[in-house]
Amino acid sequence: MWTIAYIALIVVVNWLFVALPYFETPFGSWTVANLVVGFVFILRDMAQRELGNKVLIATAFAGLVTYLTVDPAVALASVTAFMASEIADWGVYTATRKPLGERILWSSAVSTPLDTAIFQHMIGILTPAAFLLETVSKMAASVAVWWLLRQREKAAKPLP
Repeated sequence: MWTIAYIALIVVVNWLFVALPYFETPFGSWTVANLVVGFVFILRDMAQRELGNKVLIATAFAGLVTYLTVDPAVALASVTAFMASEIADWGVYTATRKPLGERILWSSAVSTPLDTAIFQHMIGILTPAAFLLETVSKMAASVAVWWLLRQREKAAKPLP
């Protein structure tokens, strides 16, 4: 279930980068897609729990669907950025034997700026405004999931 949602959201977010207008700021242009993309990283972590290392196959499949339905240049940038950030994410997520929420938080802190820089550079939209908004949105989603999981863990622990 998570893997299907992950693949679908990658395609939708890539489409948003092509379809939505860009807004100019003193720090460069950005689009609403820069804010929405954060949820992809949460779904990637959930898909990784389902598939393990085979999550890269799901990422490649989402790239193929993007290539066929959205834009080949966006697909190449997306797959390149996702693969690089997935390797970084996997390393942190797998190496830390912390609770799920902490693994999501730390792996996102490493992978989201990497993914953002690669993707935005490859499609020609890398500006301080776009980079900051996209990275912050990705991390906001990660922090929200971390907080929710932490609250659930606290509620599950018996009181002394």
